[in-house]
Amino acid sequence: VFVVAACGLVYELAAGAIASYLLGDSVLQFSTIIGSYLFAMGIGSWLSRFFERQLPAHFLRIELLVALIGGAQPAILFIANAYVPGAFRFLLYALVLAVGTLVGLEIPLVMRILRRNVALKELVSQVLTFDYLGALAVSLAFPLVLVPQLGLIRTGMLFGLMNAAVAVWALWLFRHELRHLKAHAVACALTLAALAAGFAG
Repeated sequence: VFVVAACGLVYELAAGAIASYLLGDSVLQFSTIIGSYLFAMGIGSWLSRFFERQLPAHFLRIELLVALIGGAQPAILFIANAYVPGAFRFLLYALVLAVGTLVGLEIPLVMRILRRNVALKELVSQVLTFDYLGALAVSLAFPLVLVPQLGLIRTGMLFGLMNAAVAVWALWLFRHELRHLKAHAVACALTLAALAAGFAG
C-alpha cells in the first residue's frame, strides 16, 4: 500500500509539473491536474465494485497497466509537446484520467483481498495509514531528491518499475490462485524490461 500510494502521487505530481513547465500558469495547471486526478480516482473506486472474481489477477493486471502508463507518462508528454504540440493538452488529461482511474481501483481491490485475513477495523486503519504515509514520503522526496537527481522522465520510469515490482510480488504471493500463471509472469517480465530499458536509455 505504501508503494502503491507513493507511485500514484508521483504520477500526479509529474503531470502537474510538466503541465506547468510547458503550458505556464502553474496554479491553473496543478489545480486542474489534481482535480482531474482525484475525480478519476473516484471513478476507479466506483468501478471496483464490478470486479467480483479473481481479484489477485485483476490487481496484478492493474499494477502492470499503472506501471506502463504512469511510468511512461513524462516521456510521452515531452515527446508529444515536441512533435504534436496541438494534441498535448488532450493527451495530458487523457493520461491523467487513465492513470487516476487505475490508481483508484488499486486500494479497494487491496482491501477486498486482505479482508480474508484481517479484521475490517484493523484493515481500514492499516491501509489508510500506509496510504497517507506513502503520499507524505513522495511529496517530500519528489521536489527535494527525485527531480533534481533523476529528472522527470527517469523518476516516472523508476516508479513504474516499483509498480511492476508490486505486481511481481503479487504474482508470487498469489501464485496458487492465478489461473494463467505463466502468462502473468511473461507480462511482468516484459513490463519490467520495457521500463528498465526506458530508464537506462
